[in-house]
Amino acid sequence: MIRVLLVDDQPLIRSGFRALLDLEDDIEVVAEAGDGVEGLALAREHLPDIALVDVQMPVADGIETTRRIAADPALAGVHVVILTNYGLDEYVFDALRAGAAGFLVKDIGPEDLLHAVRVAARGDALLAPSITRKLIDRYVTRPITLGTGRGLEELTNRERESVALVAQGLSNDQIADCLAISPLTAKTHVNRAMAKLHARDRAQLVVIAYESGLVVPGGS
Repeated sequence: MIRVLLVDDQPLIRSGFRALLDLEDDIEVVAEAGDGVEGLALAREHLPDIALVDVQMPVADGIETTRRIAADPALAGVHVVILTNYGLDEYVFDALRAGAAGFLVKDIGPEDLLHAVRVAARGDALLAPSITRKLIDRYVTRPITLGTGRGLEELTNRERESVALVAQGLSNDQIADCLAISPLTAKTHVNRAMAKLHARDRAQLVVIAYESGLVVPGGS
């Protein structure tokens, strides 16, 4: 059972999401909050698998709420998915740096929302397709090359290659195809790289890869 916490200052949004999620046999909404402070308290009380958090709220916004959840060792198993009305703005980068596992626009379709919850519960990075395209445009205007940023020396060649492909948005299955290895081996390389780079999840691994210089956009 995937346990979900809803954190949004609009009761109608929370009610709509709850009605949809509670229809699923494998998903349960365990609590609702109207602001970030209440959301953090409920996260500590219920220890959900997923926290769907609105980016703009009173008292504590979604970015600060995400940062506090990510910084609390007791909440290491909580995956935060940020919700917004906007396609892309500074919140995306702030949210990922704060430790969000994903970022979705509120006009997402019901099936896509359910898929998003299940993907995030597995620990995979999640971004709406429109946001993914814009992130790639922002970060990767030309093919990437491996850089010499901090932490690079800790990774094996296969781990470096796997991180580069994760930074391009590839799944474990796609990485396996590119490197001619099994999906399980690809997952192992990615998980080991995350551990060595102290990345909370795949979304944070992408941010670390670019910001540390491990992966360089626009390289030759």
